[in-house]
Amino acid sequence: QVHLVESGGGSVQAGGSLRLSCAVSGDTSTSYCIGWFRQAPGKEREAVATFYIGERSLYYADSVKGRFTTSQDNARHTVYLEMNNLKPEDTAMYSCAAGSYGGSCSLHAVFYNYWGQGTQVTVSS
Repeated sequence: QVHLVESGGGSVQAGGSLRLSCAVSGDTSTSYCIGWFRQAPGKEREAVATFYIGERSLYYADSVKGRFTTSQDNARHTVYLEMNNLKPEDTAMYSCAAGSYGGSCSLHAVFYNYWGQGTQVTVSS
């Protein structure tokens, strides 16, 4: 059982930056992946970044590559998504999720068992 709580969303102008946080608690005795997902109105949910906790990100979506960066603070049991040079098309509900690690971290939401409540990111032009 893993509990995830996101924070850090908000409104920002295009070109600005935000840092999302995902606090992880509960059973951390097993290896797991962290995924950042987003879903905008009229769009399918998509993986933004996935990584094996304790390691650097294994995946960034092409649309965010070079602009978004994942990191973690092990002492605080928190993972981060740093978003730079934000664009209006980045506007979405962002969620973090945890799933089992089986040698790689899936890009598909169905493989993530635990989800945070989501945090809204709105980017204005």
